[in-house]
Amino acid sequence: MLTQLLDRQKKIALIGLGYVGLPIALEFARKMSVIGFDINSKRVEMMKNGIDPCKELTYEDFNHTDITFTSDPEDLRKASFFIVAVPTPIDDYNQPDLRPLISASTTVGKILKKGDYVVYESTVYPGCTEEDCVPVLERESGLTCGIDFKVGYSPERINPGDKVHTLTNTIKIVSGCDNESLEIIARVYEQIITVGVHRAPSIKVAEAGKIIENTQRDVNIALMNELSIIFNRIGINTYDVIEAAGTKWNFLKFYPGLVGGHCIGVDPYYLVHKAKQVGYHAHLIDAGRFVNDSMGGYIAKQTVKRILAADKHLSQSRVLLMGFTFKENVADVRNTKVADIVHELQSYRVSVDLIDPYADAQEVMHEYQIEMKPQPEGTYDAIIVAVAHHEYREMTEPDFLKYANETCLLIDVKGLYANRIKQLEYWSL
Repeated sequence: MLTQLLDRQKKIALIGLGYVGLPIALEFARKMSVIGFDINSKRVEMMKNGIDPCKELTYEDFNHTDITFTSDPEDLRKASFFIVAVPTPIDDYNQPDLRPLISASTTVGKILKKGDYVVYESTVYPGCTEEDCVPVLERESGLTCGIDFKVGYSPERINPGDKVHTLTNTIKIVSGCDNESLEIIARVYEQIITVGVHRAPSIKVAEAGKIIENTQRDVNIALMNELSIIFNRIGINTYDVIEAAGTKWNFLKFYPGLVGGHCIGVDPYYLVHKAKQVGYHAHLIDAGRFVNDSMGGYIAKQTVKRILAADKHLSQSRVLLMGFTFKENVADVRNTKVADIVHELQSYRVSVDLIDPYADAQEVMHEYQIEMKPQPEGTYDAIIVAVAHHEYREMTEPDFLKYANETCLLIDVKGLYANRIKQLEYWSL
Protein backbone atom coordinates (compact mmCIF):
# COMPACT_ATOMS: atom_id res chain seq x y z
CA MET A 1 0.00 0.00 0.00
CA LEU A 2 2.69 2.53 1.00
CA THR A 3 4.76 1.95 -2.14
CA GLN A 4 1.71 2.40 -4.34
CA LEU A 5 0.77 5.59 -2.52
CA LEU A 6 4.26 7.01 -2.88
CA ASP A 7 4.32 6.02 -6.58
CA ARG A 8 0.90 7.70 -6.94
CA GLN A 9 -0.61 4.46 -8.25
CA LYS A 10 -3.11 4.80 -5.40
CA LYS A 11 -4.59 7.87 -3.74
CA ILE A 12 -5.32 9.03 -0.22
CA ALA A 13 -8.71 10.64 0.47
CA LEU A 14 -9.39 13.05 3.35
CA ILE A 15 -13.06 13.19 4.35
CA GLY A 16 -13.73 16.43 6.22
CA LEU A 17 -11.52 19.44 5.51
CA GLY A 18 -11.81 21.47 8.69
CA TYR A 19 -9.03 22.58 11.01
CA VAL A 20 -7.91 18.92 11.28
CA GLY A 21 -8.47 17.46 7.82
CA LEU A 22 -7.07 20.23 5.64
CA PRO A 23 -3.55 20.40 7.16
CA ILE A 24 -3.29 16.60 6.99
CA ALA A 25 -4.48 16.56 3.37
CA LEU A 26 -1.96 19.20 2.31
CA GLU A 27 0.91 17.53 4.16
CA PHE A 28 0.23 14.16 2.50
CA ALA A 29 -0.21 15.92 -0.85
CA ARG A 30 3.43 16.98 -0.79
CA LYS A 31 4.41 13.31 -1.17
CA MET A 32 1.33 11.53 -2.52
CA SER A 33 -1.77 12.08 -4.61
CA VAL A 34 -4.67 13.25 -2.44
CA ILE A 35 -8.40 13.77 -2.81
CA GLY A 36 -9.78 16.34 -0.38
CA PHE A 37 -13.51 15.86 0.19
CA ASP A 38 -15.94 18.06 2.10
CA ILE A 39 -19.74 18.24 1.89
CA ASN A 40 -19.61 22.06 2.03
CA SER A 41 -19.20 23.12 -1.61
CA LYS A 42 -18.51 26.76 -0.67
CA ARG A 43 -15.57 25.71 1.50
CA VAL A 44 -14.32 23.46 -1.31
CA GLU A 45 -14.32 26.39 -3.75
CA MET A 46 -12.32 28.46 -1.28
CA MET A 47 -9.72 25.71 -0.94
CA LYS A 48 -9.49 25.36 -4.72
CA ASN A 49 -8.39 29.00 -4.67
CA GLY A 50 -5.81 28.45 -1.94
CA ILE A 51 -7.93 29.87 0.88
CA ASP A 52 -8.26 28.12 4.23
CA PRO A 53 -11.81 28.68 5.57
CA CYS A 54 -10.45 28.23 9.11
CA LYS A 55 -7.86 30.98 8.51
CA GLU A 56 -5.08 28.81 9.92
CA LEU A 57 -3.11 28.16 6.72
CA THR A 58 -1.70 30.59 4.17
CA TYR A 59 -1.89 30.58 0.38
CA GLU A 60 1.70 29.29 0.28
CA ASP A 61 0.69 26.18 2.25
CA PHE A 62 -1.32 25.06 -0.77
CA ASN A 63 1.68 25.32 -3.13
CA HIS A 64 3.52 22.26 -4.46
CA THR A 65 0.73 19.86 -3.47
CA ASP A 66 -0.89 17.08 -5.51
CA ILE A 67 -4.46 17.48 -4.28
CA THR A 68 -7.92 17.58 -5.84
CA PHE A 69 -10.66 19.29 -3.82
CA THR A 70 -14.21 18.05 -4.33
CA SER A 71 -17.68 17.85 -2.80
CA ASP A 72 -18.72 14.98 -5.11
CA PRO A 73 -18.64 11.60 -3.29
CA GLU A 74 -18.14 9.79 -6.61
CA ASP A 75 -14.62 11.25 -6.82
CA LEU A 76 -13.71 9.21 -3.74
CA ARG A 77 -13.85 6.00 -5.81
CA LYS A 78 -10.35 6.84 -7.05
CA ALA A 79 -8.91 6.50 -3.52
CA SER A 80 -7.74 3.45 -1.60
CA PHE A 81 -6.65 4.92 1.74
CA PHE A 82 -9.36 6.95 3.47
CA ILE A 83 -8.86 9.27 6.43
CA VAL A 84 -12.02 10.47 8.17
CA ALA A 85 -11.63 13.78 10.04
CA VAL A 86 -15.16 15.03 10.57
CA PRO A 87 -16.44 16.82 13.70
CA THR A 88 -17.75 14.87 16.68
CA PRO A 89 -19.92 17.39 18.55
CA ILE A 90 -22.43 17.00 21.37
CA ASP A 91 -26.16 17.72 21.24
CA ASP A 92 -28.23 20.07 23.41
CA TYR A 93 -28.27 17.42 26.16
CA ASN A 94 -24.46 16.98 26.15
CA GLN A 95 -24.77 13.57 24.50
CA PRO A 96 -22.40 12.51 21.67
CA ASP A 97 -23.71 13.50 18.26
CA LEU A 98 -22.32 10.87 15.90
CA ARG A 99 -24.31 11.98 12.86
CA PRO A 100 -21.32 13.51 11.01
CA LEU A 101 -19.24 10.40 11.75
CA ILE A 102 -21.95 7.96 10.67
CA SER A 103 -22.65 10.02 7.55
CA ALA A 104 -18.96 10.00 6.60
CA SER A 105 -18.79 6.24 7.24
CA THR A 106 -21.83 5.76 4.99
CA THR A 107 -20.20 7.81 2.23
CA VAL A 108 -16.97 5.83 2.43
CA GLY A 109 -18.79 2.49 2.74
CA LYS A 110 -20.64 3.03 -0.53
CA ILE A 111 -17.39 3.22 -2.51
CA LEU A 112 -15.18 0.92 -0.43
CA LYS A 113 -13.23 -1.76 -2.33
CA LYS A 114 -11.34 -4.87 -1.35
CA GLY A 115 -7.87 -4.00 -0.10
CA ASP A 116 -8.84 -0.46 1.00
CA TYR A 117 -7.91 1.15 4.32
CA VAL A 118 -10.09 3.45 6.46
CA VAL A 119 -8.49 5.45 9.29
CA TYR A 120 -10.52 7.60 11.68
CA GLU A 121 -9.07 10.77 13.23
CA SER A 122 -12.22 12.17 14.85
CA THR A 123 -12.20 12.19 18.66
CA VAL A 124 -14.56 9.50 19.99
CA TYR A 125 -15.12 7.33 23.07
CA PRO A 126 -13.29 3.97 23.31
CA GLY A 127 -15.07 1.43 21.15
CA CYS A 128 -16.75 3.85 18.77
CA THR A 129 -14.65 2.99 15.71
CA GLU A 130 -15.27 -0.75 15.94
CA GLU A 131 -18.79 -0.69 17.42
CA ASP A 132 -20.38 2.25 15.58
CA CYS A 133 -18.36 2.95 12.42
CA VAL A 134 -17.22 -0.47 11.20
CA PRO A 135 -20.77 -1.91 11.05
CA VAL A 136 -21.75 1.02 8.78
CA LEU A 137 -18.76 0.39 6.50
CA GLU A 138 -19.61 -3.33 6.30
CA ARG A 139 -23.32 -2.74 5.70
CA GLU A 140 -22.78 -0.20 2.92
CA SER A 141 -19.95 -2.05 1.19
CA GLY A 142 -21.02 -5.65 1.69
CA LEU A 143 -17.40 -6.34 2.70
CA THR A 144 -15.92 -7.74 5.92
CA CYS A 145 -13.53 -5.72 8.08
CA GLY A 146 -10.19 -7.40 8.68
CA ILE A 147 -10.61 -9.63 5.64
CA ASP A 148 -11.71 -7.44 2.72
CA PHE A 149 -10.64 -4.06 4.10
CA LYS A 150 -8.68 -2.73 7.09
CA VAL A 151 -9.55 -0.10 9.68
CA GLY A 152 -7.41 2.00 11.99
CA TYR A 153 -7.61 4.92 14.35
CA SER A 154 -5.11 7.79 14.60
CA PRO A 155 -6.46 10.65 16.71
CA GLU A 156 -5.81 14.21 15.63
CA ARG A 157 -3.50 16.36 17.73
CA ILE A 158 -3.88 19.67 15.90
CA ASN A 159 -3.93 22.70 18.19
CA PRO A 160 -5.48 25.71 16.38
CA GLY A 161 -3.38 28.86 16.59
CA ASP A 162 -0.29 26.95 17.80
CA LYS A 163 2.70 27.54 15.52
CA VAL A 164 5.10 25.61 17.78
CA HIS A 165 3.40 22.22 18.25
CA THR A 166 2.52 21.51 14.64
CA LEU A 167 1.19 18.47 12.79
CA THR A 168 4.60 17.26 11.63
CA ASN A 169 6.53 17.74 14.89
CA THR A 170 3.97 16.20 17.25
CA ILE A 171 4.10 12.44 17.88
CA LYS A 172 1.06 10.74 16.37
CA ILE A 173 -0.78 7.81 17.91
CA VAL A 174 -1.64 5.09 15.38
CA SER A 175 -3.56 1.84 15.69
CA GLY A 176 -5.04 -0.83 13.46
CA CYS A 177 -7.54 -3.69 13.50
CA ASP A 178 -4.64 -6.18 13.31
CA ASN A 179 -0.84 -6.22 13.28
CA GLU A 180 -0.62 -5.90 9.51
CA SER A 181 -2.86 -2.83 9.37
CA LEU A 182 -1.08 -1.24 12.34
CA GLU A 183 2.26 -1.45 10.59
CA ILE A 184 1.01 -0.14 7.25
CA ILE A 185 -0.91 2.73 8.84
CA ALA A 186 2.13 3.62 10.95
CA ARG A 187 4.43 3.64 7.92
CA VAL A 188 2.01 5.84 5.98
CA TYR A 189 1.85 8.45 8.74
CA GLU A 190 5.62 8.28 9.24
CA GLN A 191 5.95 9.86 5.81
CA ILE A 192 4.69 13.19 7.20
CA ILE A 193 5.30 13.02 10.98
CA THR A 194 8.98 13.90 11.38
CA VAL A 195 9.18 12.97 15.08
CA GLY A 196 7.64 9.53 14.57
CA VAL A 197 4.49 7.72 15.66
CA HIS A 198 3.37 5.76 18.69
CA ARG A 199 1.95 2.32 17.87
CA ALA A 200 -0.95 1.68 20.25
CA PRO A 201 -1.76 -1.99 20.98
CA SER A 202 -5.42 -1.61 19.97
CA ILE A 203 -7.89 0.83 18.48
CA LYS A 204 -9.66 1.21 21.85
CA VAL A 205 -6.38 2.18 23.53
CA ALA A 206 -5.75 4.82 20.86
CA GLU A 207 -9.28 6.19 21.27
CA ALA A 208 -8.90 6.31 25.05
CA GLY A 209 -5.44 7.86 24.84
CA LYS A 210 -6.84 10.76 22.84
CA ILE A 211 -9.90 11.40 24.93
CA ILE A 212 -8.08 11.52 28.26
CA GLU A 213 -5.66 14.14 26.93
CA ASN A 214 -8.49 16.67 26.91
CA THR A 215 -10.34 15.21 29.89
CA GLN A 216 -7.24 15.63 32.06
CA ARG A 217 -6.96 19.30 31.08
CA ASP A 218 -10.67 19.83 31.63
CA VAL A 219 -10.61 18.44 35.17
CA ASN A 220 -7.49 20.42 36.10
CA ILE A 221 -8.94 23.67 34.76
CA ALA A 222 -12.19 22.95 36.62
CA LEU A 223 -10.20 22.68 39.85
CA MET A 224 -8.62 26.09 39.21
CA ASN A 225 -12.02 27.58 38.33
CA GLU A 226 -13.49 26.28 41.59
CA LEU A 227 -10.49 27.59 43.51
CA SER A 228 -10.95 31.00 41.86
CA ILE A 229 -14.54 31.13 43.16
CA ILE A 230 -13.32 30.29 46.67
CA PHE A 231 -10.45 32.79 46.53
CA ASN A 232 -12.80 35.50 45.27
CA ARG A 233 -14.92 35.03 48.40
CA ILE A 234 -11.81 35.11 50.56
CA GLY A 235 -10.64 38.27 48.79
CA ILE A 236 -7.36 37.10 47.24
CA ASN A 237 -6.25 36.92 43.61
CA THR A 238 -6.08 33.44 42.05
CA TYR A 239 -3.12 34.30 39.84
CA ASP A 240 -1.13 35.50 42.87
CA VAL A 241 -1.91 32.18 44.56
CA ILE A 242 -0.81 30.17 41.50
CA GLU A 243 2.42 32.15 41.29
CA ALA A 244 3.15 31.39 44.93
CA ALA A 245 2.26 27.69 44.66
CA GLY A 246 4.23 27.43 41.42
CA THR A 247 7.51 27.91 43.26
CA LYS A 248 7.34 24.23 44.23
CA TRP A 249 8.87 21.87 41.66
CA ASN A 250 5.89 19.51 41.32
CA PHE A 251 3.05 22.04 41.17
CA LEU A 252 1.26 22.00 37.80
CA LYS A 253 0.37 25.48 36.57
CA PHE A 254 -3.17 25.28 35.26
CA TYR A 255 -5.19 28.49 35.16
CA PRO A 256 -8.88 29.37 35.54
CA GLY A 257 -10.91 30.48 32.54
CA LEU A 258 -13.57 29.70 29.98
CA VAL A 259 -13.42 26.17 28.55
CA GLY A 260 -15.07 26.06 25.14
CA GLY A 261 -14.15 24.89 21.68
CA HIS A 262 -14.48 21.45 20.14
CA CYS A 263 -11.94 19.56 22.27
CA ILE A 264 -11.65 20.24 25.99
CA GLY A 265 -15.23 21.46 26.29
CA VAL A 266 -16.71 18.51 24.36
CA ASP A 267 -14.56 15.37 24.57
CA PRO A 268 -15.10 14.63 28.28
CA TYR A 269 -18.83 14.22 27.59
CA TYR A 270 -17.95 11.34 25.23
CA LEU A 271 -16.09 9.59 28.04
CA VAL A 272 -18.93 10.23 30.50
CA HIS A 273 -21.32 8.70 27.94
CA LYS A 274 -19.18 5.59 27.54
CA ALA A 275 -18.77 5.24 31.30
CA LYS A 276 -22.57 5.15 31.69
CA GLN A 277 -22.76 2.47 28.98
CA VAL A 278 -20.48 0.24 31.05
CA GLY A 279 -22.35 0.96 34.28
CA TYR A 280 -20.23 3.65 35.94
CA HIS A 281 -21.01 7.26 36.75
CA ALA A 282 -17.91 9.39 36.13
CA HIS A 283 -18.34 11.65 39.17
CA LEU A 284 -15.13 13.67 38.88
CA ILE A 285 -15.31 14.20 35.11
CA ASP A 286 -18.99 15.15 35.32
CA ALA A 287 -18.31 17.60 38.14
CA GLY A 288 -15.49 19.19 36.19
CA ARG A 289 -17.79 19.69 33.21
CA PHE A 290 -20.42 21.29 35.46
CA VAL A 291 -17.93 23.75 36.92
CA ASN A 292 -16.43 24.74 33.58
CA ASP A 293 -19.78 25.05 31.83
CA SER A 294 -20.97 27.46 34.54
CA MET A 295 -18.06 29.91 34.35
CA GLY A 296 -19.56 32.19 31.68
CA GLY A 297 -22.62 32.81 33.82
CA TYR A 298 -20.44 33.27 36.89
CA ILE A 299 -18.33 35.97 35.21
CA ALA A 300 -21.47 37.79 34.05
CA LYS A 301 -22.99 37.69 37.54
CA GLN A 302 -19.79 39.04 39.09
CA THR A 303 -19.90 41.88 36.57
CA VAL A 304 -23.54 42.64 37.41
CA LYS A 305 -22.82 42.65 41.17
CA ARG A 306 -20.09 45.23 40.72
CA ILE A 307 -22.19 47.43 38.44
CA LEU A 308 -24.94 47.43 41.06
CA ALA A 309 -22.41 48.19 43.79
CA ALA A 310 -21.57 51.38 41.88
CA ASP A 311 -25.25 52.47 42.23
CA LYS A 312 -25.97 52.06 38.52
CA HIS A 313 -29.16 50.86 36.87
CA LEU A 314 -28.57 47.68 34.90
CA SER A 315 -30.95 48.67 32.10
CA GLN A 316 -28.90 51.82 31.56
CA SER A 317 -25.50 50.12 31.83
CA ARG A 318 -23.18 49.39 28.92
CA VAL A 319 -20.53 46.65 28.80
CA LEU A 320 -17.75 46.27 26.25
CA LEU A 321 -16.91 42.59 25.75
CA MET A 322 -13.55 42.01 24.06
CA GLY A 323 -13.01 38.63 22.41
CA PHE A 324 -15.51 35.99 21.32
CA THR A 325 -13.60 33.09 19.74
CA PHE A 326 -13.18 29.89 21.78
CA LYS A 327 -9.45 30.58 22.29
CA GLU A 328 -6.85 33.23 21.53
CA ASN A 329 -5.58 34.09 18.04
CA VAL A 330 -8.01 31.87 16.12
CA ALA A 331 -11.18 32.64 14.15
CA ASP A 332 -13.19 29.63 15.36
CA VAL A 333 -16.29 30.52 17.38
CA ARG A 334 -17.69 26.99 17.71
CA ASN A 335 -18.82 26.22 21.27
CA THR A 336 -17.36 29.46 22.61
CA LYS A 337 -18.33 30.04 26.23
CA VAL A 338 -18.09 33.81 25.79
CA ALA A 339 -21.62 33.53 24.40
CA ASP A 340 -22.75 32.54 27.91
CA ILE A 341 -21.42 35.85 29.26
CA VAL A 342 -23.31 37.81 26.60
CA HIS A 343 -26.60 36.01 27.13
CA GLU A 344 -26.38 36.21 30.93
CA LEU A 345 -25.68 39.96 30.84
CA GLN A 346 -28.51 40.50 28.39
CA SER A 347 -30.86 38.60 30.71
CA TYR A 348 -30.21 41.40 33.23
CA ARG A 349 -31.06 43.95 30.49
CA VAL A 350 -27.43 45.10 30.32
CA SER A 351 -26.40 46.48 26.90
CA VAL A 352 -23.41 44.56 25.49
CA ASP A 353 -21.09 45.69 22.69
CA LEU A 354 -19.05 42.75 21.38
CA ILE A 355 -15.79 43.12 19.44
CA ASP A 356 -13.22 40.59 18.24
CA PRO A 357 -10.37 41.03 15.70
CA TYR A 358 -10.63 37.40 14.50
CA ALA A 359 -14.28 36.35 14.63
CA ASP A 360 -16.55 36.70 11.62
CA ALA A 361 -19.57 38.90 12.43
CA GLN A 362 -21.92 37.03 10.11
CA GLU A 363 -20.97 33.67 11.61
CA VAL A 364 -21.46 35.01 15.15
CA MET A 365 -24.91 36.30 14.25
CA HIS A 366 -25.85 33.06 12.50
CA GLU A 367 -24.66 30.76 15.28
CA TYR A 368 -25.53 32.80 18.38
CA GLN A 369 -27.84 35.66 17.28
CA ILE A 370 -25.35 38.11 18.74
CA GLU A 371 -24.36 41.30 16.92
CA MET A 372 -20.69 42.22 16.72
CA LYS A 373 -19.42 45.78 16.53
CA PRO A 374 -16.46 46.78 14.33
CA GLN A 375 -15.08 48.89 17.19
CA PRO A 376 -16.09 50.30 20.60
CA GLU A 377 -18.65 53.09 20.64
CA GLY A 378 -18.60 55.65 23.44
CA THR A 379 -17.81 54.81 27.05
CA TYR A 380 -18.74 51.83 29.20
CA ASP A 381 -19.59 50.88 32.76
CA ALA A 382 -17.54 47.69 32.46
CA ILE A 383 -14.97 46.27 30.06
CA ILE A 384 -14.56 42.49 29.94
CA VAL A 385 -11.45 41.06 28.26
CA ALA A 386 -12.58 37.48 27.69
CA VAL A 387 -10.03 36.12 25.20
CA ALA A 388 -6.25 36.57 25.34
CA HIS A 389 -5.76 37.64 21.72
CA HIS A 390 -2.29 38.97 20.95
CA GLU A 391 -3.77 42.41 20.27
CA TYR A 392 -5.29 42.50 23.74
CA ARG A 393 -2.15 41.28 25.48
CA GLU A 394 -0.36 44.38 24.18
CA MET A 395 -2.92 46.79 25.65
CA THR A 396 -2.17 49.02 28.64
CA GLU A 397 -4.43 50.88 31.06
CA PRO A 398 -4.56 54.07 28.94
CA ASP A 399 -6.01 51.98 26.09
CA PHE A 400 -8.95 51.03 28.32
CA LEU A 401 -9.39 54.49 29.82
CA LYS A 402 -10.40 55.77 26.38
CA TYR A 403 -13.58 53.71 26.59
CA ALA A 404 -14.17 53.90 30.36
CA ASN A 405 -16.61 56.13 32.20
CA GLU A 406 -15.78 57.52 35.63
CA THR A 407 -16.61 54.30 37.52
CA CYS A 408 -15.69 51.71 34.89
CA LEU A 409 -14.78 48.19 35.96
CA LEU A 410 -12.16 46.09 34.10
CA ILE A 411 -12.91 42.34 34.15
CA ASP A 412 -9.72 40.48 33.21
CA VAL A 413 -10.81 36.86 32.63
CA LYS A 414 -7.34 35.58 31.75
CA GLY A 415 -5.36 37.64 34.25
CA LEU A 416 -3.49 39.50 31.49
CA TYR A 417 -3.14 42.77 33.39
CA ALA A 418 -2.53 41.60 36.95
CA ASN A 419 -0.76 44.29 39.01
CA ARG A 420 -0.80 46.67 36.01
CA ILE A 421 -4.16 48.42 36.54
CA LYS A 422 -4.07 51.42 38.91
CA GLN A 423 -6.95 53.73 37.98
CA LEU A 424 -9.76 51.40 36.97
CA GLU A 425 -11.51 49.05 39.37
CA TYR A 426 -10.06 45.64 38.55
CA TRP A 427 -11.29 42.05 38.93
CA SER A 428 -10.12 38.74 37.52
CA LEU A 429 -10.84 35.06 38.10
